[in-house]
Amino acid sequence: MLDYGLDTSGLEPDLALPDLVAEGDALDALVSAQDDWSLPTPAEGWTIAHQIAHLAAADANVLVAVRKPDAFDAGGHDADRDAAEGAARPRSALLEEWRAGRAEVAAALCDFALDRGFPWYGSRLTAALMVPLRLMETWAHGQDVYDTLGVPHRPTDRLRHIASLGVIGRELSFYAAQLPLPAEPFRVELTGPDGQAWGWGPEDAVQRVRGSALDFCLRVTHRRSLAETGLTAVGEDARKWLDIARVFL
Repeated sequence: MLDYGLDTSGLEPDLALPDLVAEGDALDALVSAQDDWSLPTPAEGWTIAHQIAHLAAADANVLVAVRKPDAFDAGGHDADRDAAEGAARPRSALLEEWRAGRAEVAAALCDFALDRGFPWYGSRLTAALMVPLRLMETWAHGQDVYDTLGVPHRPTDRLRHIASLGVIGRELSFYAAQLPLPAEPFRVELTGPDGQAWGWGPEDAVQRVRGSALDFCLRVTHRRSLAETGLTAVGEDARKWLDIARVFL
């Protein structure tokens, strides 16, 4: 996950919450129309059921962290185990559990002060960061399902939240790769789904990344290799970043 001490002032949690709901609803519409959740997805060993079970388990963990922070167990969750246990349940039960959990998380984060902290796997998090993080994870695991079914995953303006996470996750990327953090500022210029120009960082920065917002989001969530995108970089550090970019450990 992200280094939660990073500057998150560029995030838009008030806008991200309805977008989180919309992203979940879009994935719900796709998977609820599929009778066979046993199809393997790009994540090794994970079926569609595993993907949905993972999202449901993560939502349950969020609720514990927010509502009962003293009971949150930062080391007691295994993603593969939780996904396997959930995937073993009847499809209808898992679907309803995921739907209920999504609704509860949205309601809980809506009522939670954006700057109020709660525990999250070795750090402290705020709703200002959790909302776009949940959106990112829903979108990324949803991408696995879309790829499995061969259905186009239509890009929307919701990608801006994920792209923002990718930008502020630059420090995490270098940290995870055990590389020193570059001293120079970066400029990131992305093209949104409707042709909008999205930018982060000083306009005169030497280190630059350009491309579509979709490609950038696919790259930072590790849903596509750099070679499978049209992203370009100017500057040695910018090129290295695209090689190691991530929004999670």
